[in-house]
Amino acid sequence: MKYKGLWLLLGYTLFTLGITSIAMELVGTHWYFLGWLEQTGRLVAFILKLLMIIVGVLIIVFARTDWEKEKRESSE
Repeated sequence: MKYKGLWLLLGYTLFTLGITSIAMELVGTHWYFLGWLEQTGRLVAFILKLLMIIVGVLIIVFARTDWEKEKRESSE
């Protein structure tokens, strides 16, 4: 996979920002640069943060998958 490191960085960043923003919401604060999420409403912001976590995990899983090995195993 081309640019595997960048995909992993993006996945880990999305996952970390999603988890920490939900944890910070429990305390009553938020990331300044994610403040626009809170303007859409609390439920929408929470759903978008959950989507950040899910998409981050999916990117990590897809970036770590060895597609050539999967292709060889499926053709056997």
